[in-house]
Amino acid sequence: MKILLDANISWRLVNLLPDYCEQIIHVEKTDLPVPAKDIDIWEYAKSNNFIIATNDEDFLNISLSKGYPPKVILLRTGNQNTTAIAGLFKKHKKEIEGLLLKEHLGVLEIFDQS
Repeated sequence: MKILLDANISWRLVNLLPDYCEQIIHVEKTDLPVPAKDIDIWEYAKSNNFIIATNDEDFLNISLSKGYPPKVILLRTGNQNTTAIAGLFKKHKKEIEGLLLKEHLGVLEIFDQS
């Protein structure tokens, strides 16, 4: 599993999840311009086999119009610190892995308003 963190998720998450998956990178560590456009992030993720992790509902809309891949993890978490977000990734790892395995699913929404 490869995860691309959108700009609205802290880059510090990469350091909190070093063994979480095959590869986890922040969009600012790609060759995309900063700030990158959502569609460019989408195309990068598609070309490089990443799942996009984001708080941005625009990726849900892109998924609905373009289909998938790439698949999208949409975090509906409210204002939480990076450690709490890392905990959510760990807590929902089975669901995230299931997203990869289920061909008919393109988006996984994770809700947590703690």
